[in-house]
Amino acid sequence: MPQADFLFTSESVSEGHPDKVCDRISDEIVDLFLAAEPQARVAAETLTTTNRIVIAGEVRGPASVTPERIEHAAREAVKAIGYEQDGFHWRTAKVEVLLHAQSGDIAMGVDKDGAGDQGIMF
Repeated sequence: MPQADFLFTSESVSEGHPDKVCDRISDEIVDLFLAAEPQARVAAETLTTTNRIVIAGEVRGPASVTPERIEHAAREAVKAIGYEQDGFHWRTAKVEVLLHAQSGDIAMGVDKDGAGDQGIMF
């Protein structure tokens, strides 16, 4: 079969880009849960826009990881990146935490089969 010509493209973004900011915040949330409970399960998605951070998803972890702790971790991540502008400041951005308990069906599937759609396999 002849090889077709094609164009391969990819995107690379640097620190401060909204995608990187969201990834950093989500990473901090995962770390927060795992520090409190090594067997915790976290599927956290983050969205940022002007003066707003939204953290949503499903978790199975300890009650000690409160929305207040999650908000604090998000603010600290944004602070570490260096955002202190009028349109996006770590102190004043509105943070919404919309995490809820992992559904029983997903928990059962993950218990039986592994990471589901949230895992990285090597």
